[in-house]
Amino acid sequence: MSDELLKWRNEFPILEKTVYLISHSLGAMPRGTYDRLHEYADLWATRGVRAWAEGWWEMPVTVGNDVARIIGADPGTVVMHQNVSVCQSLILSCFEPTPQRNKVVYSELNFPSVMYVYEAHARDGKLRIETVKSDDGITVPLERMLAAIDETTLLVPFSHVLFKSAFLQDARAIIERAHEVGAMVVLDTYQSAGTVPFSVKELDADFATGGSVKWLCGGPGAGYLYVRPDLQTKLEPKTTGWMAHEAPFSFDTSLRYAPNITRFLHGSPAIPALYAAQSGYKIINAIGVENIREKSVRQTSYLIDLAEEAGFTVTSPRDPERRAGTVTVAHEHAAAITKELIRREFIVDYRPGAGVRISPHFYTTDEELELVIAEMKKIADSDAYREHVTAGAIF
Repeated sequence: MSDELLKWRNEFPILEKTVYLISHSLGAMPRGTYDRLHEYADLWATRGVRAWAEGWWEMPVTVGNDVARIIGADPGTVVMHQNVSVCQSLILSCFEPTPQRNKVVYSELNFPSVMYVYEAHARDGKLRIETVKSDDGITVPLERMLAAIDETTLLVPFSHVLFKSAFLQDARAIIERAHEVGAMVVLDTYQSAGTVPFSVKELDADFATGGSVKWLCGGPGAGYLYVRPDLQTKLEPKTTGWMAHEAPFSFDTSLRYAPNITRFLHGSPAIPALYAAQSGYKIINAIGVENIREKSVRQTSYLIDLAEEAGFTVTSPRDPERRAGTVTVAHEHAAAITKELIRREFIVDYRPGAGVRISPHFYTTDEELELVIAEMKKIADSDAYREHVTAGAIF
């Protein structure tokens, strides 16, 4: 079968030696990242402090504009931060809960790091957290999520795609319900950006946040924050720093917030991480998320068929409309199988309650999907595997 996206394989060195199926955790590094990091080092070495005025200072916004194209946002609405935890904390610092509006709603399948932020802020008793339960540990009933959002709700920080199972939540319905009762949403697009087409502008999201580590192939340290344009002059983050000042180099001792997206910055940015991230964004934008999604749906469907034919149980949603880019395969000893797969250069991972997580991306061949399931079958059926399990050990 012809696959035009495979022309990009040569851009990713790790694909030469491994079957790399873990883009849900750390996307493969583009070859161009070498050049970008050398460019950073050369600029620092030759221009020194002048580099700040020659592009470094603006990078949280200029690099954010590259992300904006991927998530369907306008230029000037996305800024770069170190990670999602910082972004969530910064958003939360914009609000003062009242007895009439103090509830935060999210599901028990939300990413734990996000929950930690809100749980920590709830210690003073000003916030109430309502956690929406899942019946199967894989999905979250939409009607249950919507019912939890009421007139006392302040914020709804929810994952567009659940990290354990790749369950794709109905973002539009959740956002519409929140706005209906006067609440705001923080859409976590970490597991959707770069593999599922969407537009934060069309969804009318108040905020969106995510990172570059996964499907964007941008590496660690480059998180992003989207703020809806009409909120940029209304909110005043308490988590702040000199980059949020309207005239930071005046060194004014009083904070005057910038009148645009830069008021949602704080201290000095992590410049090397921003350099490293740009090669991935360039490739994603060149391919187009719609094209990535078309291939992803085909390959994840094929992967499900392969896994079930091999006798494995798939825990990810069957409906491609509710499934993002990962397929989770359950097995009694999934952790041990995962460890042995990695030893054999089949790079996947494991999550309790879900199983082996396998993620094809635009650079994945169909043959690699066939190989990984065949290798899982060999491991699960081998005498050595059974002996190790019987002995209570793992590979």
